[in-house]
Amino acid sequence: MERVGLIETMRVYEGRIPFLERHLARLARSLEALGMPRPPGDLAALVTPFSGTGDATLRLEVCDGRAAVTVRELPPLDPPAVITASEPHVPYPHKTTERDCFVDAAREALIAEADDALLLTHEGWVAEGTVWSVCWWEGRGLRTAPIGLGILPGIGRARVLDLARAEEERCARSGLEGKSLLLVNAVRGVVPIASLDGARVPEDARTSQLARAFWPAAG
Repeated sequence: MERVGLIETMRVYEGRIPFLERHLARLARSLEALGMPRPPGDLAALVTPFSGTGDATLRLEVCDGRAAVTVRELPPLDPPAVITASEPHVPYPHKTTERDCFVDAAREALIAEADDALLLTHEGWVAEGTVWSVCWWEGRGLRTAPIGLGILPGIGRARVLDLARAEEERCARSGLEGKSLLLVNAVRGVVPIASLDGARVPEDARTSQLARAFWPAAG
């Protein structure tokens, strides 16, 4: 039987890891909640030497009390064409290696010649993407799916909540029609969605402003 591990996927941005403390805090909470052993040693000391790799993605995986770090290239940062997945969302409160519904949704997007997929709950509520949180502009404010739906408490999502004072809102797929949508995670930052199910998504200048503010200045 394959062992379940925890993952933290981090961005090396201009030679530093801007959200390292948030990543390690989330990892610690998940280890405790799931009753998984914490690796010995300082995880920050394990990860930090990789910050000299320039702009890159770091994957920290913890399983059975052992930790490993791998370096990957950045994913595409262009606005993606997204489809709504037929695969229903499965609650994902911790970032574990059990990601079958997301893998299946990503495969569905590939077959549809799209860049990515948005998952809905069994009840039809907008949940999250395969590796990102989704937000949308509603009037003067930003909205995002509630944590209570079982979505991942994303690091990028938390940063956007800090910056834009976004509000959580249950939203059916039809409620996204005509709205300006964006995705966010701790690797891509804030990226506008170009299209959803073949329909062009309207642009909003506030998304660009949010994207510029997303990465904290070096302290």
